[in-house]
Amino acid sequence: MTLPVHTAPPIRPTAARTHLFNDRTVDDYRRAVAAGVDRVARRVAQASGPFSGVRPDRLAPLLDAIDLDRPLHDTTAALDELEEVYLRDAVFFHHPRYLAHLNCPVVIPALLGEAVLSAVNSSMDTWDQSAGGTLIERRLIDWTARRIGLGPAADGVFTSGGTQSNLHALLLAREEALAGAAPADRRLLLPRLRIVTSAAGHFSVQKAAKLLGLAPDAVVLVRTGPDRRMRPGAVRHEITRCRRAGLPVMAVVATAGTTDFGTIDPLAEIAEGCAGVWLHVDAAYGCGLLVSPTRRHLLDGIERADSVTVDYHKSFFQPVSSSAVLVRDRRTLRHATWHADYLNPARAVAQQIPNQVDKSLQTTRRFDALKLWLTLRVMGPDAVGELFDEVCDRAAQAWELVAADPRFEVLARSPLSTVVFRWRPTGHGPELADAANLHARAELAASGLAVVAGTRVDGRQYLKFTVLNPTTTRDDVAYVLDLIAEHAGRYAHTHADLTCPVG
Repeated sequence: MTLPVHTAPPIRPTAARTHLFNDRTVDDYRRAVAAGVDRVARRVAQASGPFSGVRPDRLAPLLDAIDLDRPLHDTTAALDELEEVYLRDAVFFHHPRYLAHLNCPVVIPALLGEAVLSAVNSSMDTWDQSAGGTLIERRLIDWTARRIGLGPAADGVFTSGGTQSNLHALLLAREEALAGAAPADRRLLLPRLRIVTSAAGHFSVQKAAKLLGLAPDAVVLVRTGPDRRMRPGAVRHEITRCRRAGLPVMAVVATAGTTDFGTIDPLAEIAEGCAGVWLHVDAAYGCGLLVSPTRRHLLDGIERADSVTVDYHKSFFQPVSSSAVLVRDRRTLRHATWHADYLNPARAVAQQIPNQVDKSLQTTRRFDALKLWLTLRVMGPDAVGELFDEVCDRAAQAWELVAADPRFEVLARSPLSTVVFRWRPTGHGPELADAANLHARAELAASGLAVVAGTRVDGRQYLKFTVLNPTTTRDDVAYVLDLIAEHAGRYAHTHADLTCPVG
């Protein structure tokens, strides 16, 4: 069969049309993308630190001065401008002294996937907008579900991130808890539903409860032990207490990798006490263990969950965004289904047309699965797991370094890649220590030499290393600790007379 030759009808040429990506502008596309890639590559190669230290009040006027109604009409000029307002001051996660949040450097196969998916611009809601993209996403969901051990009835869908994945899972849990209730009964039951989760869990659980119309006190926080893990006995106690009070527990949320401490709740023991209650595991951080050659056992028990959140853009070294929610029973995904005649009519199900919008909270959605697909096809899962093992090893070394340094105190050791610690002055109260640690973090960022995170634990101010870069070394950590001690010590010396010494 000979395909017809595409002959474009005569059209009135306009300058705007020259910017559309099509068969006539592919050379322009190649040049523009190559120029952008070159700028980024040079910035990454030349970065002497993870950040420039720029302040909002200095950068904002540059943006405010740009007239978006007056285009530059030149790619080079636009890139020059972008250098000034973005690239020069971007926070570079690839730098070994970026030790702040759960941001990872990204692998090159995933960047290739990003370039391909952006240009083709598939939308993952329906088959007729994505075709093979739908099947690739479904294969990756099946692959992840097998790695978790959810069983043959498992399914899921890619999402924008852990917050959406947790919301999606808790929506399904809510609907399962209300299944079969008449509308009037739903109105009575909804404000009584409860979610039991760890005090160290992610704030997105509280946000999801609010979005799902639950009561302001619907989230029941379980205190953690000294190891910062949720205690199974406390979970069972709260479930029993809620039931006795006529408050149905719609879900228990366990965490495999808390944001503050990098700790993993005892999943198998928690699952034992969740009979008849939906168990969701937020493994946004810890999902890298699914491919770890040495640490997979840390997730033992996750296979008993009813739903699981995974963030490939945290511990699979993928660009944002790349996340998914997985469920043990694919039938529960019906709670997110809404058939629209113009998009995914009900007849498409009978025709076995695979429309991903039937499972998703989103409609238009990027083909983010392609990044992970190319990563697995080029590198393989073992290589990704080795990278994650490396960052866990680096964090263990960092913990030992901090623990041995009398200038600092360190909290519970993480099985993942987080170190929570604080500089401690001698002879002065905790208020001075809090202020000094806050000051040190701010000064460190302003210098651009390193970036660390901060948090509050038991009412006190702490600093935090989140190690997600395999190129971070022990020397990098030691260098940052010295900088922190220098900034904090200088602050304490200056402000010591304003505080009361410890008696």
